[in-house]
Amino acid sequence: MSKVVTPYQNEQATKKEQVADMFNNISKTYDFLNHFLSLGIDIIWRKKAINELKKDQPKLILDVATGTGDFAFEALSILKPEKIIGVDISQGMLDIAQQKIDKRGMGDLFEIKLGDSEKLPFSDSQFDAVTVAYGVRNFENLETGLADIQRVLKPGGKAVVLEFSKPKVFPIKQLYKFYFNYITPGIGKLFSKDSRAYTYLPESVAAFPDGEKFTGLMDKVGFKNTKYRPLAFGICSIYTGIK
Repeated sequence: MSKVVTPYQNEQATKKEQVADMFNNISKTYDFLNHFLSLGIDIIWRKKAINELKKDQPKLILDVATGTGDFAFEALSILKPEKIIGVDISQGMLDIAQQKIDKRGMGDLFEIKLGDSEKLPFSDSQFDAVTVAYGVRNFENLETGLADIQRVLKPGGKAVVLEFSKPKVFPIKQLYKFYFNYITPGIGKLFSKDSRAYTYLPESVAAFPDGEKFTGLMDKVGFKNTKYRPLAFGICSIYTGIK
């Protein structure tokens, strides 16, 4: 089992509580730093992940760890579903998402709820598709979270997970480590009031069971036809599975 990495290592709170606190703290600068630190490439990666659902044409989508809603808005634009419901553990992030929903007049298409990814507040077999972008590595219990995602999917429904992974090719591996361990925390401290958040990022990626280890977990909780596709030399990966 991989080591549990938490945002604030000296605190007694659970990982779940710490993650919620961390995202509440950085919610106002999150979008800016996300695009800035990835040089805008995160937008391309999101589109690639969403395109995994194009041929499935899901009508009702659940976006787990929806954050400020960027992935869901992109999915609405590309897939044209009847509705997306976004769930997140951080009220601060959801407040930003709600502002965007109101500004765009999309309340009938995109609804958000405060909720725990490991105890999703939905009935069994409810959604045509479930998406998670950069959220699974923050789960307190990854296997429990994946099992609950599988539970709320309709039979034949698809899960699409976009997450950071660890490049293995020289010199991408070395450049990536340097950028993630030194540049990212430095910029994060400059712009965010929570300096620990951007140190936690590389630590959580390093501890995350990526590649075949992750598809193995998906298989274990009952997903079929699990696959993963590395992007940008393995900086990021898209994982898919069918219920």
